[in-house]
Amino acid sequence: MKYQVEFSQHALKQLKKLDKYTASIIISYVKKKLLNTDNPRQFGKALQGNHSDKWRYRVGNYRLLAKIEDEKILIIIVEIGHRKDIYK
Repeated sequence: MKYQVEFSQHALKQLKKLDKYTASIIISYVKKKLLNTDNPRQFGKALQGNHSDKWRYRVGNYRLLAKIEDEKILIIIVEIGHRKDIYK
């Protein structure tokens, strides 16, 4: 079971607002760690509280918030942002 990765429209807008270097690091992280992985939970951390249905992935000072849909074998990245702003 290899997981596929999709970006939400909101996440794509946030990615386009970042500088090209940071965006390329995030894209390469997603390709290297999340795309075609058997267990996407090994690289992230489950969130609690208001974001209890999401998982967090650390990429330097940036965070990717994602929903993992096991029945569709899909990771949907819903938010991308700096660590100081992402949880607000």
